[in-house]
Amino acid sequence: MILSEVKKQLNAVNEVVFKLENGTLIPAHFHITEVGVITKHFIDCGGTIRTEKVANFQLWSANDLDHRLSAAKLLSIIQLSEEKLGMEDLEVEVEYQSDTIGKYGLEYSGDQFVLTSRQTACLAADHCGIPAEQLNVPFTVIASQSVCTPGGGCC
Repeated sequence: MILSEVKKQLNAVNEVVFKLENGTLIPAHFHITEVGVITKHFIDCGGTIRTEKVANFQLWSANDLDHRLSAAKLLSIIQLSEEKLGMEDLEVEVEYQSDTIGKYGLEYSGDQFVLTSRQTACLAADHCGIPAEQLNVPFTVIASQSVCTPGGGCC
């Protein structure tokens, strides 16, 4: 979901509700402690230099159970971020604390924002030596098939 889509949804609701993909609601007293732009400048395993940029929201739940963030307030925070940071209409990434800080995608379903699971991937698949049919197979499946052996090309 890109930032303009988030703003469109916020304009249509009064209450901001976030939940995880499994249906677990983020506590209603959450705070958005950061709205920003994260730029990642890196080199992949094939030697290609890349830059990725996302709009970032950091959700945090404190013990102040009476806190509620209205849609209008979140919209004003986003607008301030656009003005002060020159934030573009970027894909939104959400940071949320579970066992560790998790990074999630964002979708909108019905009347709730849904934090969606994200996966890592090899960006230089043509340099990895992994057969194409195994690129998107979870490692647990590959390991159970005993294809990841010394000299097997996956390690």
